[in-house]
Amino acid sequence: MKTYKFLTTIAAAALLVSACGVGGDSGGGGADEKALTWASTGGQFQEDEKNALQVPFTTKTGTKFTNISPAEQAQVRTMVKSGKTIWDLANMSWIYAGAYCGELFEKLDNPALDRSKFPPGTTGDCFVPTYRYANIFSYNADLYPDDKPTKIDDFFDTKKFPGKRVVYDYPKAGLFEAALVADGVAPDKVYPLDLDRAFKKIDTIKDSLVFAPSYGAIQQMMVDKQASMVLTVTARTIVSAQSGANLVPVWDFNTTDIGALVIPKGAPHKELAQEMLAFVTEPEQSIAYAKLTGTAPSRPEIDLNSVGYTDEQKKYNAFLPDRGRTLEQDKQWWIDNTDALVKRWTSWKVG
Repeated sequence: MKTYKFLTTIAAAALLVSACGVGGDSGGGGADEKALTWASTGGQFQEDEKNALQVPFTTKTGTKFTNISPAEQAQVRTMVKSGKTIWDLANMSWIYAGAYCGELFEKLDNPALDRSKFPPGTTGDCFVPTYRYANIFSYNADLYPDDKPTKIDDFFDTKKFPGKRVVYDYPKAGLFEAALVADGVAPDKVYPLDLDRAFKKIDTIKDSLVFAPSYGAIQQMMVDKQASMVLTVTARTIVSAQSGANLVPVWDFNTTDIGALVIPKGAPHKELAQEMLAFVTEPEQSIAYAKLTGTAPSRPEIDLNSVGYTDEQKKYNAFLPDRGRTLEQDKQWWIDNTDALVKRWTSWKVG
């Protein structure tokens, strides 16, 4: 059983106050009304969830939503262990749902959540994808007026392409897979990750790496030209570009991943929450959410041309044709190895 000791346990009382909805908005709801409590990231992305996913479900079923943020694993643990689960759905990493499936998160058993509807390797007993995204390598064109990066190897070539490289301060952000491919490993041979080889490759650019504590920090660094290259998620790349960063994507190799809504163990309205999950993954809602966020729908039969992406969203969409090599991050490998890798990553950064 995974321990995930890097997840700090916060005082139970404070967490339960937060879980009850401090900082959130309530859709009301008496005892006879359908209601779901939805925990997410806050900010624009939670607004997009409301507009693209919740409002149509309310129109269809009458369900009222209470929205709160942030959605953190420590809060789920506290609620479940105390027997006072309040959240019905949470937007958080599938790693937690995979590591604690059946213990802290509910197994999904609604027939409408047919795993065959989703791309291979993107589902688990406690999660299905609600959208897809990529970890994109891009560079600031203002800082490379002459030679331009054209392949993932260039991210690791500080002689030909000097400058800081910013990455999210978390191992599962695409850097390890990129390091191995840049070191000559074929994408279909990347997993299981050869961590010794990956760290050795990353060591070659360690002095040029900036470890960002948040996606907002990545955005600010790129806009302010504090870094010349970036490896970050689809939506944040788009927002950075919209904020003024002159980013050019490099379509050679990128990893892909999923976003997921999960159901904490003991959720008050588990069956309704599963109905909501099935609704979220239907084409109409998937398309509406993808249009707002620039991400990709979770189901492969949806034609991306039907989404109505803006030109800027298309520019950074790794799922469109002719976008180079992509590799879906191996869900089970990350579920099994994240705890140990985070410890090694933390030690390596200060070593």
